[in-house]
Amino acid sequence: MNFHVLLIVATIIGRSSQLTLDDCRSIGQARRPECPDIAVTCGTDSISLAIEACPIVYTGYNETLMIVNHKSDPACRGTLDTSVSPPVVRFNFPLNNTHACGSVFRTTSAAGTGVFSDFSNIQTVNVSGTVRSSDLTTGTITYNAELKYYYSCAYPLEYLINNTQIDVSASSISLNDNNGSFISTLRLELFSDSAYTTPLVMPQNGIELRTKVYVEVKATNLTTQYNVLLDRCYASISPLPTNSTFFNLFVPCGVDQLTSMNQNGISQSARFSFPAFRFMEQQNETVSTYYLHCITRLCEVATCSGFMQCNNRRRRSMDDEPADFSRLHTITSPEIVTQENAIKGQTKTHDANSSAGLGAAVGVLAFVCIVALCIAAVFYKKLII
Repeated sequence: MNFHVLLIVATIIGRSSQLTLDDCRSIGQARRPECPDIAVTCGTDSISLAIEACPIVYTGYNETLMIVNHKSDPACRGTLDTSVSPPVVRFNFPLNNTHACGSVFRTTSAAGTGVFSDFSNIQTVNVSGTVRSSDLTTGTITYNAELKYYYSCAYPLEYLINNTQIDVSASSISLNDNNGSFISTLRLELFSDSAYTTPLVMPQNGIELRTKVYVEVKATNLTTQYNVLLDRCYASISPLPTNSTFFNLFVPCGVDQLTSMNQNGISQSARFSFPAFRFMEQQNETVSTYYLHCITRLCEVATCSGFMQCNNRRRRSMDDEPADFSRLHTITSPEIVTQENAIKGQTKTHDANSSAGLGAAVGVLAFVCIVALCIAAVFYKKLII
């Protein structure tokens, strides 16, 4: 963005400013505003702006005359930070529709691509606004140029829960792209009880097959306008599920018959459970080890119910192949390890019992046969006599 700045000495530096034009000259920062003067940090619960202060002073203003979206609220005013070099004016406001210093929230939808190609409605929320100078000059004319700093953060609302990297877009007047992501607020945990209070501690030899595993995907330090909605969760033998055997626990409009969905899309945590299983591919190993992956949507509270309807979610077969994650850096859920030897032991015990029962039956049958032969011999002798 181009700034039309007049080369004149500032005339209305406010009394509250701790920074003067002479201060800026002494550090070599007395200059016109430039595009990279603003830095935008797209946080998980707030947006932070840092605008270089000396160009503001050079143009004839100070931090008290830089206003966010025409809001005079003191909480939306900037504060001068001279502890850094060069000095900056800092703004910070929450990601909240009801109080974000006049920021504009715009949610857009598009068909999913790449890792989310199985979903027909992927949302992104864009939060934007302007920091403008307020000219206190009275009269018909002014000699002060107007300053405008635009900020914009784009947050995707769909995440693969085991990834720390996601392609996102954001922009600001500074021309420096800034990633905005809520992925750091999301966490997947395993529990051993239906109250989701006791973390699942994996024994060295694994858990027994059919043991209930309780899974919670939870958002922490996330703005309250979004809930957590699980779109798809599956298990794979590899932590990075590329070309790996996998099993869908549930997909849009399809749930495995043994998976229980306990809570989804109604709060900032989603919960489900399933009985521990093993992969046939690992049948010759003493334990079966696999990992969970969940594709998670952050939906606005008022719209979550709509996303839970099948007509808004692309139908998918329970046997469809997963997308290619080879280019993604992942951290996975803890290993889920199931016992193989415990089941084999039970099988051996069952076989031993069966053999013992068969032996007893043969013995009884032999005894009956001997008795029958004895009776037959007695009758035969009587007939002869």
